[in-house]
Amino acid sequence: MGSIKLFGGIEGGGTKFNCIVGTSPDDIRREERFPTTTPDATLDKAIRFFQQAEADFGRLSALGIACFGPLDPLPASPTFGFILPTTKPHWSNFNVVGKMKSAFDIPIAFDTDVNGAAFGEWTWGAAVGLDIFIYLTIGTGIGGGGLVNGKLTHGLSHPEMGHIRIPHDTQRDPFEGVCPFHKDCFEGLASGPAIEKRWGQKGETLPPEHPAWDLEAHYIALALSNFILTLSPQRIIIGGGVSGQKFLFPQIRVQVKETLNKYVQSSAVGENIDKYIVPPALGNRSGVLGAIALAQSA
Repeated sequence: MGSIKLFGGIEGGGTKFNCIVGTSPDDIRREERFPTTTPDATLDKAIRFFQQAEADFGRLSALGIACFGPLDPLPASPTFGFILPTTKPHWSNFNVVGKMKSAFDIPIAFDTDVNGAAFGEWTWGAAVGLDIFIYLTIGTGIGGGGLVNGKLTHGLSHPEMGHIRIPHDTQRDPFEGVCPFHKDCFEGLASGPAIEKRWGQKGETLPPEHPAWDLEAHYIALALSNFILTLSPQRIIIGGGVSGQKFLFPQIRVQVKETLNKYVQSSAVGENIDKYIVPPALGNRSGVLGAIALAQSA
């Protein structure tokens, strides 16, 4: 193996952590998943995983962490590497990067799970070669990330695309929304928990002809139209559990075209929209492979 640089990646989700060692989708040396419990217990497992990997394969060159948030991804900030106040018990104000630095004296990149997934898709997946695109995950929550001119989008902190306000016709949909901050923002109306609370059962148990899906496509299309008009992305990639309902994509594309009403003069949102709003090319591995790509960038 000699001079091959090895990288570690962590996809830190609210439900499970996925740790990986390798260099690319074609070179994964080891991978392990375990439940997300308390911060110390969860990260101690991650540390043991990487220590064993170093014993077996040699020293890691860098580590990338793509984690649930909200978090502080800004290296110049005094709380860089911290999870910010979150609804996930025990994790608020925890220093994730500091904990990993105490075990590994190597460069550590830290970003949101959705920015990590976006970076994975840009490096190896559906966004290769693009200058500007967005990646959305629609599942337990709704998050968005993306790249502009080859750089992950940061500003005051990181994008919170799941919390944009979208039109809510309370005659058609009297459901008040589940977001603890905004009630009927995008996440409050269209996340997995919103579907379950509105209809009384989990989305994966609802058949394709259920009215839940026309409403879901409606809300996703409204949000995508806002993103298209604001950022003018060259592609939109939708991952997460809800997007696993493949029959949703044609409905979303039709409703985006209707919402935009030919205002955006591009074939990408016209006759070529099937190649514009797409699932991730890396499947459910965008995030963990994105963590490896983050490590390489560090």
